[in-house]
Amino acid sequence: MTAIEQQIIDTWSINNRVNIMLLENIPEEAMKATLSKRGGRDIARQFAHVNNLRVTYTKSLAKKLGMKLIDFEKDESPERKKLIEAFELSGKAMEKLIDNGISNDGNVMGFKRGLIPMLGYFISHEGHHRGSILLTMKQCGFPLNDNMKWGIWEWNKI
Repeated sequence: MTAIEQQIIDTWSINNRVNIMLLENIPEEAMKATLSKRGGRDIARQFAHVNNLRVTYTKSLAKKLGMKLIDFEKDESPERKKLIEAFELSGKAMEKLIDNGISNDGNVMGFKRGLIPMLGYFISHEGHHRGSILLTMKQCGFPLNDNMKWGIWEWNKI
């Protein structure tokens, strides 16, 4: 594997570790927080949604490789421990999907523009939800401590 190919996989892995780090540092009572007045996703359901999108794109490959994935029900608000397990599993499945795309000259089934746009899509999607989660926490009175708030940006250390 070339250095750039390893960096592509590492980029995904750092993104996944940021999500898990955030999950591990959200106060338990904040997991049910939401800004929605109409039954929108609470924080736990936002994390479940992020995981489920990963599962949608990796299910076929994971099945071929005998990898386990956790797919949450649409309105399920899972426990933190189950979310962390799900992110670890779907994160590894995404690594395999990326590695498969690298081995296949950048081609990824389901993403006609290829591997790099797919990686950008997933990281953008997950960053959007992290921002939404942080805003929900702040506006609901559950601010992150400064170490965590700034720590998610220290990609050279994560």
